[in-house]
Amino acid sequence: MARSLLPAPDARGPFSPGFWRSPLRGTWFTSVLGVVLLAGVTVLFVTGLLSYAAYNPDLSPVNDKTPDKGILGFYLFSWPTDPPWLYRLTQGVHVTLGLALVPVLLAKLWSVVPRLFTLPPARSLTHALERISLLLLVGGALFEFVTGILNVQLDYVFPGSFYPLHFYGAWVFFGAFLAHAVLKAPVAFRNLRRMREGGEERADGQADELAAPRPDPPTVSRRGALGLVGGGSLLLLATSAGRSFDGPLRQTAVLTPHGGPEPGGGPNGFQINKTAAYAGIRADETGEEAWRLAVTGRSGTVRLSRADLLGLPLHSAALPIACVEGWSTSDQWWRGVRLRDLAALVGHDGPVDVFVESLQRRGAFRHAALRANQVGDPRSLLALSVNGEELTPDHGHPARIIVPAAPGVLNTKWVARLTFGAL
Repeated sequence: MARSLLPAPDARGPFSPGFWRSPLRGTWFTSVLGVVLLAGVTVLFVTGLLSYAAYNPDLSPVNDKTPDKGILGFYLFSWPTDPPWLYRLTQGVHVTLGLALVPVLLAKLWSVVPRLFTLPPARSLTHALERISLLLLVGGALFEFVTGILNVQLDYVFPGSFYPLHFYGAWVFFGAFLAHAVLKAPVAFRNLRRMREGGEERADGQADELAAPRPDPPTVSRRGALGLVGGGSLLLLATSAGRSFDGPLRQTAVLTPHGGPEPGGGPNGFQINKTAAYAGIRADETGEEAWRLAVTGRSGTVRLSRADLLGLPLHSAALPIACVEGWSTSDQWWRGVRLRDLAALVGHDGPVDVFVESLQRRGAFRHAALRANQVGDPRSLLALSVNGEELTPDHGHPARIIVPAAPGVLNTKWVARLTFGAL
């Protein structure tokens, strides 16, 4: 008899159920991963929105990187200055948790990939809507994690600005994620309670659509596979979390740009994102003879040299620097003139908003705006020195802003002008 030229049932490609042979796939395995992601992604979404609020996008078009956000900005509020480490905590959790969840996300996508190839594509209108939400969920997850990781690595290869892309992508992803969680979470929790290692029966009494119909012999248990995923997450956590600390712990953050040794020693030997050379700051414009700070307010404009500023009442504050990429420093001792005192110098008796302009010639935040509550905080300074030493050029010499709990980019360096009450 002639040998059949038809492919074997298991070789007909991914649209054939027999193509998927792993014995690890199953509802219980997917449910465990899903519950972890349910908690983790919720925390990511909340801390991401808090980061967006910390930039004060409703205060001024200067800070607003998503001017067409519409109702998506319903939750925005005046970002507080207490506790002073607030942004360091929320953004550190956001970025570190996001990196640690990568193995869980990849394992979850791997566990459900056969569902993406089921035929027919839509058996009913309800099924079609579920498939569309699943595509939005998978696409949104990949988009958010990829753009976030690229931003942490300072690789801005995506089209357009990171802020609107990540913001709008987050809403699309979380909307699909929420719809998926409402549909699947009850079954997932029931499956976990059953704790069936085989996973061939689901808690809703239906056949397990994720289990392979003809699985290959197992080489590892499902609990072993979960242990491998958890180990990968712990490894990413251990090799990235250190960038939120100073000293030896920072050197453990080998997967992030701000891991490794501190950039230099001495009082100014702590992390920065951009150097004076990158920002286009020239030494001839920051010298004692050339540089003057313009302070504008209700009573007009005054111009102050660095010597004039040093002659005003000086105050100190212990504050960290925290960046959107998730890295931060411990408290540094800053000394300078209070912002509210500079506001009073130009006719403002109470705290008011301020528009800050830098000598920086390129970059998204060479101008920034601060709210009245930030200006009014006694720890908010136009800093002239740090840790007992004059600021270096890379840390903002001759003067820089330092505000408690504010994202690093709002702590403007190389300040040239302060305009109070103009927003």
